[in-house]
Amino acid sequence: MTAQEVLRLNPNLVDYLLVAFYFVLVLGIGFAARRSVSSSLDFLLSGRSMPAWITGLAFISANLGAIELIGMVANGAQFGIPTVHYYWLGAIPAMVFLGIVMMPFYYGSKARSVPEFLLKRFNKTTQRVQAVIFAVASILIAGVNLFSLGLVLEALLGWSLYLAIPVAAVVVLGYISLGGLSAAIYTEVLQFFVILALLIPLTVAGLNRVGGWDGLTRAVTEGPSGGADLNAWPGTPLTEIANPFLSVLGIVFGLGFVLSFGYWTTNFAEVQRALSAKSMSAARRTPIIGAFPKALVVLVIVTPGMIAGILVPQIAAVKSGGGDAVEGITYNNALSLLMKEVLPNGILGVAIAGLLAAFMAGMAANISSFNTVFTYDIWQDWVRPGRADRYYLGVGRLVTIVGCVLAIGTAFIASGSANLMDYIQSLFSFFNAPLFAIFILGLFWKRMTGPSAWIGLLSGTAAAVLVDILVRAEVWTMSSQAGSFVGAIAAFVVGVGVAAGVSLVTTPKPDAELVGLTWSLTPKEARTHSTDGDDAGWYRSPGVLGALVLAMTVVLYIAFG
Repeated sequence: MTAQEVLRLNPNLVDYLLVAFYFVLVLGIGFAARRSVSSSLDFLLSGRSMPAWITGLAFISANLGAIELIGMVANGAQFGIPTVHYYWLGAIPAMVFLGIVMMPFYYGSKARSVPEFLLKRFNKTTQRVQAVIFAVASILIAGVNLFSLGLVLEALLGWSLYLAIPVAAVVVLGYISLGGLSAAIYTEVLQFFVILALLIPLTVAGLNRVGGWDGLTRAVTEGPSGGADLNAWPGTPLTEIANPFLSVLGIVFGLGFVLSFGYWTTNFAEVQRALSAKSMSAARRTPIIGAFPKALVVLVIVTPGMIAGILVPQIAAVKSGGGDAVEGITYNNALSLLMKEVLPNGILGVAIAGLLAAFMAGMAANISSFNTVFTYDIWQDWVRPGRADRYYLGVGRLVTIVGCVLAIGTAFIASGSANLMDYIQSLFSFFNAPLFAIFILGLFWKRMTGPSAWIGLLSGTAAAVLVDILVRAEVWTMSSQAGSFVGAIAAFVVGVGVAAGVSLVTTPKPDAELVGLTWSLTPKEARTHSTDGDDAGWYRSPGVLGALVLAMTVVLYIAFG
């Protein structure tokens, strides 16, 4: 039996009707959102009118793409419980930091994008360098989600990826080009609940098949890992760093600090959702509201991965063999094979819709942020300034189409990775870690200069790429995951070091131009928000919400770590 035949999900008419209904619903949201689009700000930033609970759910749903589903279920199958570090250490603290510390500067500066904030803080060169880097990164990451969506259609219909990937791109293009960011955000809220309608039944049905949690832990203990997959620390299955101390150091500093903060605090695909909020308070609460489901959703993502490693013969064979693939089946196929194994028809249709929702949310987030950065930071501020707003609205719609076409190409690049998590973490070490280095240094050190920012950014990126090349060439013997952690550390250290050195020999901006852009020169009242009306109540306090979700994360680590 071929790999494609193994992956066929065998849905019936009811399943197809449920999937078709979901597609119609998504496109209907695009048509409905189109009525509210009359300017480029409406199309690219939703007119900054969204309530916090909408932007908070969209914030986390935008991340529930290939990284979460295909990649993290694959990691759950391959590494087990240590995968929780990507959530509890690799996301929650950074999301709280974004809401408490950084959103007052993003939102208060009235910047329409992260590169535009860099323009205000540094100079045009830094804005342009980061805009180009982000545009490339967005298309590459959109390709990951598109490739994953193509895998689902391949499994569902038996189509080849050469047909499935373009079809998937057309569906996503349909609702984004109609309603812009508003359509993407409202669709992401719907998709969040549809994704849960996949993950929860899959987890419950899978646990039922293996004898509950006790049965799962017993089977994992008797399996190839010998029980190592059941302990979060020191995480050596994940890092493949034999020394426990170095493994913990790589997780805490490489993942928990550099990769995590670099992604969550500077990635415009996420920050854009907060910038669309209707007030400073709503913007600050956006990532923190998203942190609550982020902390819990790991339980219904990693658990199915571990179940697949026991229950699905093909994934169990990959795990026993210690390699990346057996007869064309890789860890990336764990989710779809588990769906086929445990879900009956009817529920399978809902699950397929949830899978499609996840990938469309991830791709839509990257394409909608790509068109904003390209339109504002590259086209309006650099290539064709001074045109009427309707002209830039047209550019935004056209660039959405171009982005989807380019993502089709990068989807085939992603198809060459046996574990999508390895690939995506490499991209984050290239693009997010060096940006975080210059961003955090510029936020807390007013002496940092414009030239130092873009030179430090490029230097950090080069350092991460060099580490990746050395790991792939086996000059440094470590896993791809460990290589990503080391690459992120190198990008951060080199970026900070180079930026600091260049700053000392170049001229900084006058203090008067940095008010609202650096911590020491921004009055406390400028970093606070209204507590009246829709922003009133202790339950709307970013500080209180942040403390609650951090406490919840500690409890989860104690329970499962």
